[in-house]
Amino acid sequence: MGNFLVAQVHRRPLATLLLICLLAWLPGFFTLPPLDRDESRFAQATKQMLETGDFININLGDGPRYEKPAGIYWLQAASTAVFGSGARNQIWTYRLPSVLGALTAVGATFFLVRLFAGVEAAFTAGLLLGMSVLLMSEAKIAKTDAVLLGCIVVAQAVLMRVYLSVRSPVTATPPTRGLVMLGWAAFGFGILIKGPPIALICGASVIAVSLFDRDWRWLSRLHALPGFALTLLMVVPWAIAIGIASDGQFYQQSLGKDFAAKLIGEQETHGGPIGYYALLMHLTFWPGSLALLPGIVLGVTRWREPAIRYLLLWAATTWLMFEIAPTKLPHYILPAYPALAALCALWLTADPAVPASKLQRSAAAVSLALFLLVGAALGIFVAWAPDQYGTGGTIALYLASGAGVAVALAVLAPALKGKRLAAAGMATLSAAILYYAAGFLSVPRLDQLWLSPRLADTVARHAMPGDPPVVTAGYAEPSISFLLGTRTALENGAGAALIAGKTGGLALVDSDERESFLALVAEAGGHAETLDEVSGLNYSRGRETRITLYRVVPGAP
Repeated sequence: MGNFLVAQVHRRPLATLLLICLLAWLPGFFTLPPLDRDESRFAQATKQMLETGDFININLGDGPRYEKPAGIYWLQAASTAVFGSGARNQIWTYRLPSVLGALTAVGATFFLVRLFAGVEAAFTAGLLLGMSVLLMSEAKIAKTDAVLLGCIVVAQAVLMRVYLSVRSPVTATPPTRGLVMLGWAAFGFGILIKGPPIALICGASVIAVSLFDRDWRWLSRLHALPGFALTLLMVVPWAIAIGIASDGQFYQQSLGKDFAAKLIGEQETHGGPIGYYALLMHLTFWPGSLALLPGIVLGVTRWREPAIRYLLLWAATTWLMFEIAPTKLPHYILPAYPALAALCALWLTADPAVPASKLQRSAAAVSLALFLLVGAALGIFVAWAPDQYGTGGTIALYLASGAGVAVALAVLAPALKGKRLAAAGMATLSAAILYYAAGFLSVPRLDQLWLSPRLADTVARHAMPGDPPVVTAGYAEPSISFLLGTRTALENGAGAALIAGKTGGLALVDSDERESFLALVAEAGGHAETLDEVSGLNYSRGRETRITLYRVVPGAP
């Protein structure tokens, strides 16, 4: 099997790389319930686009959702229109653009490294990126980040190609106009996906490398006028349309309240100290974290090489921007990972006959120790989670998790012998085993976390023909609207009693709202019959939740 895989890597490196990543991302893609809150908000807003036929405005429930541009919603709407059916509440159809974006990022990383290194290094870089905990997670969540990463890596690959055509004798031939325009198209689409981040990340790389070189002339090969024209052609029509449709509110909300607020202070308590991402990378870049520190050291020692200089400045400026920003979430640092993966791949594929420096050996030892700790912790968590948040583990789960940890620990042997690629291969295998254990054996048993799917199943069992839309009291997670339908009324106890007291039907009532709900229904002359009860952990709010399903019979008019 190993020889067959090696042969495929040499014959069809890119196809093999993309297939490995796709298989690694498969666990949980179809079975993981809609996640609260971002994924369900994106999916529900997309579903409302399809329901209303309005592809300019972005709405969530009864109000506007003016945080991100329309690009991601268009992609999700297209994939759901093709693959969805019925109530369009199968979350996997909304996740397809994320998978395609992640595959694009991996493929573009491969081509980027091929600009200055061999197939082996390019394959390794793509594999480290694709197998990272962070990209594996983002590839199966229906939101912007995987698609944005694909746009960023394509744009950065084109920028590197232009830069190296001036700086490196290996790629002295100017890139074709078509390739440069592809980079501009990726840039424009990145703006339609998430707005300013792609401009900040690519712009910071360009400014940093130009200041470092004290030379801006390489930018003349970017075909700036037609490039900007293409970007404007892509972005401006919708930008004008949403400005008119929202009476300017979209820009006030998205740029003022959402984007600027994250730069000024902690948004929604998502903060962290300086060094947050530096520490977190050993988890979110795992298993590539095995080579993280020696890869960075290699980059610093070889900074005079134009390609490595560009990668270093790309990673450094991206890391610095997000490290100093007050609002921090784990996925913000993802755009730095392709550059880091490339540096790590160069270290892993370096000539073993060339002895590593003392600093590289020390860095490698620290990365190895952290890799082993994180691998063991991940395996333990995957096996333990169902006992804490669900129906308990199974023998198959314990065996699979144990195998993943065992393979991670076995990385120690080739790593100590200096067999870097063999160690990286075993690290990748350990990740694949743990991802399959998590996605197929652990996550489906975390029923205490999946309140909305269980509530939707409970409603389906008790629903009757002619029932009005369900009303909820005290439970307003966007996943419940996505699963039960856009017309689901998300209220407090008083509001739910007012609606259900008039229309009757099913009501989901949180224990905190139960007393007021029942009192007001009775006061209106109605009756609430208890049908079922669901309890679990509302992970978005971090608290235990008990919700009762009632059938309300209105009082006589």
